[in-house]
Formats: sequence, structure tokens, C-alpha cells
Amino acid sequence: MSKAAQQYNLDRSLVFATAALLIMGLIMVGSASISIAAAKLDQPLFYFIRQVIFAVIGVGIAFYITTIPLSVWRKLAPVLLTIGVLMLILVLIPGIGREVNGSRRWLPFGPVNVQVAEIIKLFSIVYVADYLQRHHGQLHGSFFKVIGPLLLLGVAAILLLMQPDMGSVVVIMSTVLAMLFLGGARLDVFGALITIFTALFAALIWLAPYRLQRLQSFMDPWQDPFGSGFQLTQALIAFGRGDWLGVGLGSSMQKLFYLPEAHTDFLYSILAEELGLIGAVSVLVLFAIVIWRALAIGRAAELSGQVFGAQIAYGIGIWIGLQACVNMGVNMGVLPTKGLTLPLMSYGGSSLVLTCVAFALLFRVDLETRFPEKASARVKR
Repeated sequence: MSKAAQQYNLDRSLVFATAALLIMGLIMVGSASISIAAAKLDQPLFYFIRQVIFAVIGVGIAFYITTIPLSVWRKLAPVLLTIGVLMLILVLIPGIGREVNGSRRWLPFGPVNVQVAEIIKLFSIVYVADYLQRHHGQLHGSFFKVIGPLLLLGVAAILLLMQPDMGSVVVIMSTVLAMLFLGGARLDVFGALITIFTALFAALIWLAPYRLQRLQSFMDPWQDPFGSGFQLTQALIAFGRGDWLGVGLGSSMQKLFYLPEAHTDFLYSILAEELGLIGAVSVLVLFAIVIWRALAIGRAAELSGQVFGAQIAYGIGIWIGLQACVNMGVNMGVLPTKGLTLPLMSYGGSSLVLTCVAFALLFRVDLETRFPEKASARVKR
């Protein structure tokens, strides 16, 4: 990674943090999934090998993305969001979308399943960044300019809720609202939108019995530790066993069929059990570095007059930071259970590859900010 950083003039702190998270994620996926892979597939390293393949593909695509000027993404922004919405529609069509555990969120492409929600997260950021570039300086004086991009994204949100996938809707809408605020929306308009969305989400929770049950079990998981509170209680046990230094890599007890989704949504709990408080805090620090560098890159781009690049950096930093906080908060029992992966770490090809693409865009923003002459040309290999 150091050679690549030198060749592409990449942000070293960001390269270090992303590489460390990716490597730690691969190690923990291998450790957390070995038992379930051996029992279900008779291949202990099945999930680990697939995750390594996804990582290689993601990093390879990321290096290519860093050579593409941001102007190309600007031109394609409306098309990309339209494609994303069409894919969300295809997911809901019986016989096309793949249903797992009662949710229809995947489009099958040969041996892999693509989770469209991950694609729409990135495309939403690109679309809103382009919108803010085109309407730069106009948001402060117009309420309708602020709600403009929310109309099309509202269609995407409804389609996501039909899967159902409320977690992705929360992440997308929160990210977009933050981007609109940073793009110049007035504080009173921003506050009104937050109030409206909070009321809508509260209504969605109240009207869906299973969401309300999740919220109730989150408030007191020990009331039903073998039913609705099972996942959370097992995750908390994992944290308790980890202590300061952990039980040792590969020595987790909770991954032995106690904690469901140990290598996906609850990977952080297994990490805390095996690597202890030191390991858990290390992940927090690495994500803090990622968020810091993303916001710093966005600020530098904004000061240089690159509104589109600045909003891309802000959006990616907020998205990754928010999703990581939600995932870790769920694992620690401070947030209700949601099906959101830990970026760069949890098992899942769609999430890993799209996150790599997002970081490539972030690196490209930094590159064009520090070297404006590269803004209209591809980087030579």
C-alpha cells in the first residue's frame, strides 16, 4: 500500500486506516466464520476465501476508479441514481430478486448476490453532490431547492422500505440531510426536515410490530434472553468475555453457534471477545481517522472551490462514520438491532466492493484538490 500511496500521491493516514480495517476485517471474518462454514458447508475457510476474493476485486476496482476524473461522475450522477432506482424495482419482482430471512434485498448475478442498497447509498451521495454543485449558493434562500433532491430519493426510500430495509433508509436520509446542511441549507429548514423524518421513522416503527418488538427487546434484552433478545444478550456476553486483552484470536466461544450472524452484522462482538477492549477501541480509532480525513479532504476541496468533490468527501465520511457507529452501537447494545454491516470488515461482497469504490472516490477528491491539473485527465499508471 505504501508503494501505491507514493505512486498515486494518496493520503497516507487514510491509506493506513483503510488498509488496517480491511486486513483486520479479513482476519476476523476468517475467525468468526470458521465454525459455521465447517458445519454447514464442510469447508472451514469458505467465507474467508470468498471475502479475500471480494477484497481483491474491490481494491482492483478502487485503483481503477482513482484514475477517473470527478467530472465523469458529475455527468453520470442522474443516470447512476436512475439505474439504482430501477435495480431497487427489479429486486422486488418475484423470480428476479432473491429473498433471504424474509427480506428481498439481493439481485443474483451468477455465483454472487448483489445487495442493491449498498449501490444506492453511493449513487445517492454522487447525485446529491452534483445537485449541490448545480445549485451552489441557492439553498440558503429557497426551501424548495432543499427538498428538491429529497423527492427522487424518497422514491428510493419507499422501495427500500418495501424490501424491507429501514436501516439503509436511515443511513441514506441522514447522510443526505447532513450534506444538504453542509451545502448551505438554513438551520430552520434543516431542523424542520429532521423533525419530519423523525416523526416518519417513529410512525414506521409503531406501525410494524416486528420493528416495535426489536425496540422493546433492545430496551431490556434480558427480559427474553432466549427469544427476541437472544442476539443482543449473546453479543453482550461476547463483550464481557473479552475483558481487556481478549480470549485470543480464534478462541471465541460465542461464534460456536451461540451468536447468529457472527461473521456479518455481529463481527464486532466477536472481535471484542477475541481481541478485548484494546482491539475494540483500535477499530474505533481507525474509523475516527477515516472520518477525520474524509472531512478534512472535503474541507480542503471546498476551500479550493470544488463543491462537487467537497460534497462527495463529506457524504462518504458521514456515510461510513454513521454506518460504523450504528453497527458498533447495535453490537454494544446501545442501539436497536439493524441489519447494517461494519464497513470494510463485515462479511459481504456488495458492501466490501462498494465501500472500496467509495474510498477510491475519496482518494480522487484529495488528488484533484492537491493537484488541480489532474482534474480533467486520467492518472497515468
